Amino acid sequence: MTGPGDPPEGMPDGAPGGGDDEYRSVVFDERFIRAARLQEFSADERLGEHHAPAVKTRHAWLRLGGSRQAVLLVLLIVLAFGTAVYMGVRHPYKAPEPARSQPLRSSVVPLAPPGTVPGATPEDLFSHSPAADYRIGAAGINLPAVQRSAHFSDGQIVTAMTIAKDYLVRSSVDPATLTGGAVRPVRLLLDTGQLDQFDRSLAHPDDNGQYAATGWLVRFDPKRVELADRDVRVDGTLSATELSADTLDITADYTFVYAVRPAPGAPRDDAGQHTGTPTPGAASLVTVRRELHFRIGRDDLADHRLIVAQSSLQAGPLNCSSDPADALRPLLAGQHAGPDRPAGTDPYARSRTNASLCGQLSATSQPTPSHPIH
Repeated sequence: MTGPGDPPEGMPDGAPGGGDDEYRSVVFDERFIRAARLQEFSADERLGEHHAPAVKTRHAWLRLGGSRQAVLLVLLIVLAFGTAVYMGVRHPYKAPEPARSQPLRSSVVPLAPPGTVPGATPEDLFSHSPAADYRIGAAGINLPAVQRSAHFSDGQIVTAMTIAKDYLVRSSVDPATLTGGAVRPVRLLLDTGQLDQFDRSLAHPDDNGQYAATGWLVRFDPKRVELADRDVRVDGTLSATELSADTLDITADYTFVYAVRPAPGAPRDDAGQHTGTPTPGAASLVTVRRELHFRIGRDDLADHRLIVAQSSLQAGPLNCSSDPADALRPLLAGQHAGPDRPAGTDPYARSRTNASLCGQLSATSQPTPSHPIH
């Protein structure tokens, strides 16, 4: 009798495994089947395509089977590593730029008048002076026609000149600056690398070529002088030169003419120099010529800032001995320079290379009013 799982005729050939043993060596497991390059279409697939071949080629990616997860994991690791390297090299935070340390070099030269300072009304003085045709205030600082340079467009050059013009207006025309008041509008235009020098120049001015307040701006001693006319006459030129691929040099050469008079309660004599008594009720003119070199880089164009590299100021009528580092103390109508002469210059004193410089104001630069006030 046969067992419950055996066929009625028993195992073929009486072998323990029947006829299956001879096929055991060709039995295909699941991995072998998945790795096959050819796959037979199912009955449904063959019915759908009458002319479809009996087999189809399997892509290598499908034959990978379980190893696809390992390949995906490796790709993710490589992608993550590459992203980390890229972000490390091109991180979104801009590295701080090295400070551009370029201190201002300045000179302030008083110009002594050859005779008595003429006095009259501001209108009469201006109309009978070389400044008769000068424009008033910011209108006198015109931007010239420009052409692009090797590394700067014409628009960038115009922007640089506009920043320089703003500096000239704030430091030479603004009445608040001229009367010894506000300095913050000027400070806001300076490159951050010059702020310490600017602050020290205003707090402790010194005519040593580096820390003169009047190297940065024009201001009068409010204890002695006040503006007789808030309209400043201005004339001069602006020009631009490319210093490098990243820096422009803006040169400004301007003459500013101010009408001033004695401030209420001002001393009647200039520090005992026997300069005479100012004429009551009379105004006089003060002429200031400023030559400046500005450095403006690409970042400064966006920040609306500049570096004041050099400043040369000549002003008169002043006494040669009037210390112009802090503020200008001009001789007023009816006063004269007297016997004042510049103090001796010591060529061994390297720290005061600009000390004791003085010039004489040309007689032709003085106004000849039609109705002088005596």
